[in-house]
Amino acid sequence: MNNNSYSPKSLENHVLQVLAGNRRFENIFQAITRMILGSSSQIEKVFVNGRNLYDYKIFRQGDKHIIGMFEEINSFVSFVKDAAEGGSSREMAFVLIGEPGNGKTFFVDHLGKLYRDFLSISENRRYTFRFRDLQKIGGYGRINIIESQTYEDPMILAMNLFEDKQQNINFLRNLGVSDKQIETFYKNFRPLGACTFYIWNQIREFCNDDIEEMKKFIEVVAVPISESRGTITGKYAAKDKITSSAVDLLGDESITRLLHIMDTDNPYRFDLRRGALARVAGGGIHFADEIFKNKRDLVQVYLGVIQNRTIEMEGFKWPLDTLIVATSNNAEFSRFLEEKEQAPIIDRCRLSYMSHNTNYKLQQKLTTFAIGSWEKTTFSNEKLHIDPNLNYSLSVAVVLSRMPKSDKLSPVEMMKLAAGEVAGEKSIKTLSEVINELNNDPDITKRFGQKGLGHRNLGRAIQILLERSETQEGRCMYAGDIFLALETVILDYVQEPNERTKYFNDLKTARTLHRKNVMTAIFNAYMDEPAAIEKDVLNYVNMIIGIDAKNLGPDRIWTYKDPQTGKLIALKIDETFINSVEERLGLKSYEQKQSYRTTIAKIYGQKMIQDSNYNFMDNNDLVKAVTDVRLKSDVAGAGSLVGALSNRTNEENQKLYNRMIDTMVNKLGYCKTCAQKTIEYFCTHDDVN
Repeated sequence: MNNNSYSPKSLENHVLQVLAGNRRFENIFQAITRMILGSSSQIEKVFVNGRNLYDYKIFRQGDKHIIGMFEEINSFVSFVKDAAEGGSSREMAFVLIGEPGNGKTFFVDHLGKLYRDFLSISENRRYTFRFRDLQKIGGYGRINIIESQTYEDPMILAMNLFEDKQQNINFLRNLGVSDKQIETFYKNFRPLGACTFYIWNQIREFCNDDIEEMKKFIEVVAVPISESRGTITGKYAAKDKITSSAVDLLGDESITRLLHIMDTDNPYRFDLRRGALARVAGGGIHFADEIFKNKRDLVQVYLGVIQNRTIEMEGFKWPLDTLIVATSNNAEFSRFLEEKEQAPIIDRCRLSYMSHNTNYKLQQKLTTFAIGSWEKTTFSNEKLHIDPNLNYSLSVAVVLSRMPKSDKLSPVEMMKLAAGEVAGEKSIKTLSEVINELNNDPDITKRFGQKGLGHRNLGRAIQILLERSETQEGRCMYAGDIFLALETVILDYVQEPNERTKYFNDLKTARTLHRKNVMTAIFNAYMDEPAAIEKDVLNYVNMIIGIDAKNLGPDRIWTYKDPQTGKLIALKIDETFINSVEERLGLKSYEQKQSYRTTIAKIYGQKMIQDSNYNFMDNNDLVKAVTDVRLKSDVAGAGSLVGALSNRTNEENQKLYNRMIDTMVNKLGYCKTCAQKTIEYFCTHDDVN
């Protein structure tokens, strides 16, 4: 039969649209799997903390996307894919557990946004049906139109049109559905909800089983995609024991409907849309925020919903097609576990322990989000500058607080390896061993990345920095002041004395790293070249590779091909410079120097294969050694640079100071305030060790 012979809102038209591929009939798990895994180009392999994982680009798109969370996202995708393929995950909820402020809620909210955007594409839209002209059958007062309360798919109605299954199959066959497609459809078969079934039976009686007349009462409509109405994606946040009720989840008997409905046995007297679950029952995502904070009877309601995938009230049932994602903090989860009789709910959950972000490079992106993308201004509405060292200093400080104590690795080594950087002779294998040992601890809070300053504490530190009079008067968010702000956060918001002590020690370490960063900036300013130190570090690396080259002539000039540009470069091997750098690194004997050079050459070989732009700037010890050597040798005639910048009574020193300020402002991204403060800080002995 011609497609155009059916009205656009008819059931037959919907089935034909599904057959043509213009609409979809799939469950929530299949839809999300298709959304994430729809294109192989959207999936790539990543190496995280010694493990190969997959990364899904859909989570990395948009202005404010998900940063990190590799293991958690892998767990979630595996969970959803298993459920889409009929695995045990279909009867489970996915629960994220972790410390406050580590991104659990943001992950679920972002997932909801991605899903709403996905469904807004016409071929992915969700459809439901409603019964119209109900005044003809009577018994509903002024209620003439009734929509499926749980947003049931029209295909579900098509598979329940007749009481006999074979008749339903014949109905689909007559529309051109193949036996294989019918078999696929019936994998997602579920009965009609109580009120839909009841009304459809009333229509059947009124029409004397004439299916053509019955279908005139059906109208297919699109499911509204609304974050504010809680349709498709809905959230239920745990409330206190007095105000929370199962009604918030399941719905309740409606007094308004009872005024219209003549038959008090009619299940439509229950208003399911009062509850959060019915609004996401037609292929939606239900977000249970802090699920274990709910009172026990509500948790039992969740258990029934998760296990049976139905809303049950007074013996009536409404099947659901819903993904349930929940969150909980460690403290609430531990409290819940202590009550042994609550074990069945844990049994029905796929638990994923979410750690804080431990990659300081990714943390810098998160810190950018926290600082904000809008232009910052002072209280007097003047432009507020951001010190170029602020992001690094703040990111390193919070990430170091998340590094657990270990005998095998120092916090800095751990932080560097977690970011995929070099940490002396320590390898990623060592970090992997440390993580495995920690993650075998039954106490979740002792696992890798579970403790530390979270994103909210980072936000508070920025707020404290902004309200400082020095920030407002200097019109600059100076990096050195962020450590004072973090000290305030630790004092005010960290209650555990041992944690507080650890965080203060981590802050001292972060200060020394900030100092090394400042040294690099000062050297670049002194050389009037934004990448001066980077060039010298690479010169050292190339010199130790070229020192043993066969084509090295008596003039000590080595010609090599630059992997970054592909051009031939002539480099004079300066053994005095090489030895000075190595002495600064504490390498005294010939054996020590040779061992270090072999390590650097090995790193060079490995890194250049992965990234031809690798510059060794993540090797803090090497960068500091090169900086110290250059500063000492280049400023030997004028005394030390510190002396020259501190004592500006003579004209030459003042000129040097002015020139460096000018370079910092015009070439290195500083403003006058943070340039002056950075030079002042460099001239002190603060945070030297």
